[in-house]
Amino acid sequence: MKSGQSPIILWFRRDLRLSDHPALAAAVRSRRPIVPVFILDDQVQSLGAAPKWRLGLGLKAFAQSLEQTGSRLILRQGDALDVLCDLIEETGAGAVFWSRAYDPDAINRDKRIKAILAGQGTEVRSFAGHLLFEPWTIATKAGQPFRVFTPMWRSVHGRDVPSPELAPARLTAPQTWPATDQLVDWRLDQNMRRGACVVQPFVRPGEAAALDQLDGFLERIDKYREQRDRLDDVGTSDLSEYLALGEIGPRAIWHRVQNAGWTGASGSETYLRQLVWREFAYHLMYHWPDLLTNNWKSEWDAFPWNTDPDVPEVWAWRRARTGVPVVDAGLRQMYVTGRMHNRARMIVASYLTKHLMTHWKIGADWFADCLTDWDPAANAMGWQWVAGSGPDAAPYFRIFNPMTQRERFDPNSEYLHRWVAEGCTDPSATALAYFDAAPRSWGLSREDLYPDPVVNLREGRARALHHYKTRKDQ
Repeated sequence: MKSGQSPIILWFRRDLRLSDHPALAAAVRSRRPIVPVFILDDQVQSLGAAPKWRLGLGLKAFAQSLEQTGSRLILRQGDALDVLCDLIEETGAGAVFWSRAYDPDAINRDKRIKAILAGQGTEVRSFAGHLLFEPWTIATKAGQPFRVFTPMWRSVHGRDVPSPELAPARLTAPQTWPATDQLVDWRLDQNMRRGACVVQPFVRPGEAAALDQLDGFLERIDKYREQRDRLDDVGTSDLSEYLALGEIGPRAIWHRVQNAGWTGASGSETYLRQLVWREFAYHLMYHWPDLLTNNWKSEWDAFPWNTDPDVPEVWAWRRARTGVPVVDAGLRQMYVTGRMHNRARMIVASYLTKHLMTHWKIGADWFADCLTDWDPAANAMGWQWVAGSGPDAAPYFRIFNPMTQRERFDPNSEYLHRWVAEGCTDPSATALAYFDAAPRSWGLSREDLYPDPVVNLREGRARALHHYKTRKDQ
């Protein structure tokens, strides 16, 4: 087969969509056969229980989308380089395309693969991935990476964002399809155990569902600025799980929201700012890869956080049995739906890192196991921002008061009723579902009484402030 007609292997990762996909669009323009592949390598295997389960649902939906274009998704397990080399030999492919990833492990893997394949004579091209702006294209006037969000927002606010490519109607198939694994054999759901059945009704995987969710959000975006922090209302976009797997592209969201703003939708600017906040997380992770594992501000390394994940207070937090209803409600929402309201995430994280004086990494790791919309950059930056060790334009020690947060953002206790069953004469189905989702090893029952607080809120706050003051005075 002539090299100009040889197939292109299109390696899918966090980009399980057909539209707004630069790598796919370039492959289609070449008019060459396309072999879509997803590889279950060590990085995918390392995913937590919930994100890995959600990935399995996304792969199933994406495979069905590819079939509608006359194509199919090839599944292979193993070292990514070995898999790609095998597929090149099996298909006679002359090129490998992929969408760029931005976490340090993926960058190191991709650089190695690109160098080796190129050295063997294979064309290797990487394309813009799941960001609006490539991290190396954003810098201060001094040419340095941004360390503060607001200046970065001002820098990118007026930039052009490329228009998203339309989904192709047909993909050119190779003369012979290579063999594929069966998705069911990968058992991506095995660590979810009985929780999968509880979370399943709250998940709608795939690109079509993502675009439908965006349409629904645009109908109520006028209320976004005022309602996005309300725990008792549907004020957020709920696009996070789709962005996490690339079932929708950020460019498509940007242009749709921007167009809504031009026609008078008042919440558009606020939402665009949140999209750039997500970009900021990736900007930081790209330039400071240790963000994922270490304090972004090294002066916090000596802070006396608890680093033992098995102390009783941390287990009470994990089990959503802290005795602080809004904290427990947020965690229970995560166990039942796979997601947690962003305001609840801040309350839950603040309680763990401030009132329980526990290292943010313990919470971040737990979220990485339990969230279907887990995102490495957003998760790490969010936890560090709340803990105080991360980026902050005006550094001060935020200690969320769970009681006042609940009064402000759930004034009628609707959120609490939705997720906390104990003490209710008529508990909601979602609140009761928590007991079905919780591991049996936790020994929880619907008949349990609600626990007393594991720490007095006033005393916990005073302890945290004491240590903050001590740290500042050193």
